[in-house]
Amino acid sequence: MKYLATTAFVAASLTMPIGGYALAQDRISISSDWGNVTAELADNAAARALADMLPLTIEMDDHLRQEKTGNLPAALPAAWRQREFSAGTLGLWSSTDFVIYYRDGSVPSPGIVILGQVKGDVSIFDRPGKVTIRIHSE
Repeated sequence: MKYLATTAFVAASLTMPIGGYALAQDRISISSDWGNVTAELADNAAARALADMLPLTIEMDDHLRQEKTGNLPAALPAAWRQREFSAGTLGLWSSTDFVIYYRDGSVPSPGIVILGQVKGDVSIFDRPGKVTIRIHSE
């Protein structure tokens, strides 16, 4: 019996990515005049609340030449935060600040809530200026 419990723990551990979030099966599409990508949402309350808001249209600004940021129409619930991110990370800075990171990096404390991960070529957002995105369930 001890072997089965240990095996189950190890198997569960292998499915958890760095950062502690397993991705939910919820997929979203993010489209803009610059191109389209898909993303998988994280398995947390904030990502589930984002999914419940869809479809959304958000005007995004470039920030620090590493991310596009825009305001959500309503606050998302609090969730665990981390400071590091990779290209393609979808994040939440404050309760209404949606972020798409197109470069690797880190942010100051308290960090960001991870909302998901882009599965396409996020470099479409790696250009200065504003862009309007449309997010919908896939």
